[in-house]
Amino acid sequence: MDEEMKGERLAKVMARAGVASRRGAETLIAEGRVTIDGRPVETPATLVTGDEDIRVDGSRLRKPEAPRLWRYHKPSGLVTTHKDPQGRQTVFDNLPTDLPRVLSVGRLDLTTEGLLLLTNDGGLSRLLELPSTGWKRRYRVRAYGRLAGGSLGRLSEGLTVEGVRYGPIQAKLDRRQGDNLWLTVAIAEGKNREVRAICRHLGLTVNRLIRVSYGPFQLGHLAEGEVEEVPRKQLIEQVGRRHAASLGLIAGR
Repeated sequence: MDEEMKGERLAKVMARAGVASRRGAETLIAEGRVTIDGRPVETPATLVTGDEDIRVDGSRLRKPEAPRLWRYHKPSGLVTTHKDPQGRQTVFDNLPTDLPRVLSVGRLDLTTEGLLLLTNDGGLSRLLELPSTGWKRRYRVRAYGRLAGGSLGRLSEGLTVEGVRYGPIQAKLDRRQGDNLWLTVAIAEGKNREVRAICRHLGLTVNRLIRVSYGPFQLGHLAEGEVEEVPRKQLIEQVGRRHAASLGLIAGR
């Protein structure tokens, strides 16, 4: 009997139910916080069929819903985490109460504004974060300082900053505003604080950072703090039918 007939891996089922990412689900299992039919689970590779009584911290795992995706205009001053040890306000504290439990697709740091994608499905979150999608993250950047001639053009070759290698970067100067510059920067990798590190390398200090797009999904005219769902048809078109089928968005071939 093959694995598909036996069931699905528990960590994958938990991710699809929106409990956590697949890696987060594995952590919950390792911490002994997940039970099946009253018994603690020992490995995230455990196969389940959906008929079991699966519980996380005593709460029964709900049946996975069809994957959904939302665009959210994140304000500055919120952290992209469900719980913050420093007690700061989080993105998830400020979402509409009628939204289901969601995960973020990647993160934006505390003072970065703009487009943050949210989903109820851990598998979809993981798919949209994969570098293999080739999707660019585009930012508007206000920074203090002066640019050396030709420095933006050289970013297209990639560069190494403090031992970290960054791939090709698209950047252009939009305008000058007093002692500040406005730039548009597009990156494909989304490494931690990448835009700030690159600007610092160029002698610029970022004082405002706004993500305006993530792949094909745009911030557009979404007001600060507003959430809007991506239509199912558009989501299927953007992830492709093969991935849509594997996520349960459409029937498999």
